[in-house]
Amino acid sequence: MAFMEKPPAGKVLLDDTVPLTAAIEASQSLQSHTEYIIRVQRGISVENSWQIVRRYSDFDLLNNSLQIAGLSLPLPPKKLIGNMDREFIAERQKGLQNYLNVITTNHMLSNCELVKKFLDPNNYSANYTEIALQQVSMFFRSEPKWEVVEPLKDIGWRIRKKYFLMKIKNQPKERLVLSWADLGPDKYLSDKDFQCLIKLLPSCLHPYIYRVTFATANESSALLIRMFNEKGTLKDLIYKSKPKDPFLKKYCNPKKGQGLELHQIKTYGRQILEVLKFLHDKGFPYGHLHASNVMLDGNTCRLLDLENSLLGLPSFYRSNFSQFRKINTLESVDVHCFGHLLYEMTYGRPPDSVPVDSFPPAPSMAVVAVLESTLSCEACKNGMPTISWLLQMPLFSDVLLTTSEKPQFKIPTKLKEALRIAKECIEKRLTEEQKQIHQHRRLARAQSHHGSEEERKKRKILARKKSKRSAIENSEEHSAKYNNSNNSGSGASSPLTSPSSPTPPSTAGISTLPPPPPPPPAAPLPPSSTEMPIQLQPQAMNGLSRGALLSSIQNFRKGTLRKAETCDHSAPKIG
Repeated sequence: MAFMEKPPAGKVLLDDTVPLTAAIEASQSLQSHTEYIIRVQRGISVENSWQIVRRYSDFDLLNNSLQIAGLSLPLPPKKLIGNMDREFIAERQKGLQNYLNVITTNHMLSNCELVKKFLDPNNYSANYTEIALQQVSMFFRSEPKWEVVEPLKDIGWRIRKKYFLMKIKNQPKERLVLSWADLGPDKYLSDKDFQCLIKLLPSCLHPYIYRVTFATANESSALLIRMFNEKGTLKDLIYKSKPKDPFLKKYCNPKKGQGLELHQIKTYGRQILEVLKFLHDKGFPYGHLHASNVMLDGNTCRLLDLENSLLGLPSFYRSNFSQFRKINTLESVDVHCFGHLLYEMTYGRPPDSVPVDSFPPAPSMAVVAVLESTLSCEACKNGMPTISWLLQMPLFSDVLLTTSEKPQFKIPTKLKEALRIAKECIEKRLTEEQKQIHQHRRLARAQSHHGSEEERKKRKILARKKSKRSAIENSEEHSAKYNNSNNSGSGASSPLTSPSSPTPPSTAGISTLPPPPPPPPAAPLPPSSTEMPIQLQPQAMNGLSRGALLSSIQNFRKGTLRKAETCDHSAPKIG
């Protein structure tokens, strides 16, 4: 059954979890308003950036749409008079930059469709709700027993995954949920294997997996139907929220979040670890554990969205664990995400940042021990424990699970091999991304250190020392050359020599007039006003000085000296 068209050739599958950063580069004032030129960058590559132009009214519209999250966002206030002053525009630009920093660093806001469309309109201009409705309508042409009750708008965090409340025509009181999802960047299965595995999901029976009622797929997307649960997910239990409410309203700034009792933490944690171990033993990749993907059915947790890894969708926490190179397998990803889930079950809220330096008081030190093994700095740096190791920890080892349902999930050998290859490809892309992030961080740290004030002072001191040392070496070299030239042979082409060791030249043609005394050897030569190279002037002056001095010595006659009269006052006087 082909209920959707094949994706166009060359379609780019974006990873929506890669964070966007935004920096206001300039502002320009037009007739009645100011436009802000913003540089937006996806991920760490400067080459993957673009410019957008936004007015204050665009920021105001975005801010109004984000009010559903219940957060107090720092948008600068409106000003009707004097809003074109240069000082005001500069001050407002700083405020808008701070606003962009807040929404791009908030994990839930940065992943929502409103912010993505504001910062990257080229890649997020499509109306995915309309696309999903078209695909679902095409599906109903061949499956007339299903009927759409209403769209469940924005109940999930994914931009390219939409939900609809359904019913069966001959059972109008029963409610079901249909989910439609586009392909993601980690879809490595062939189209044939992908469709076979999607259609295999309704046959998966496990006490801790939420059952799929119907599933189908084509080359571009998948459609699954499950029973609707009025109580919602584990996250709804923690935050006391309504399942049908939008994701941002339910979870972005919850007012009623509360941690669970210790016995609930132990039981739910054990059930989730058991189903993760079951999937990994079957060779079925998961990697999408978080509290919204755990359905609560009485006192039993059941895992949702097994199809995500087949579709190639990125994990909710990918931007977090991609920072740590030791979290590089899907099992280690699931263990790390389990740490996030355990933190929420314990404290009623997600961690402020990861890794976690210190944990607040918990109902039991056994809880803290598991959290430290999955979320601490040491764990993120050195690697995650295995699922089997977590099951043996004191928090879960004494939990008794009573269930009569026998797990069943038969995967043909050929599809197991396809899953193994796809899993390796997913892990390879993660490893390459982590390597790039690590190299970028090292370069950024080096540049930051190189540009620090302390480092600049060190470089200035070193430069001065080097300059002084170079000047001393040049002076010594010049002196050495000068002394060597005094000891070398004479001639017009010979270098300067000292008057104390002259070489007697021929006296023919040399004037007998006494010349002026020669300049001292260490005195600097005056600059020449002619274009003659300066190297020739010392040689000419040296020749005249030497000849004049020798002539004066040879023509000296004692008799020509004038007799001097002296007054000797050295004798003693008496009187």
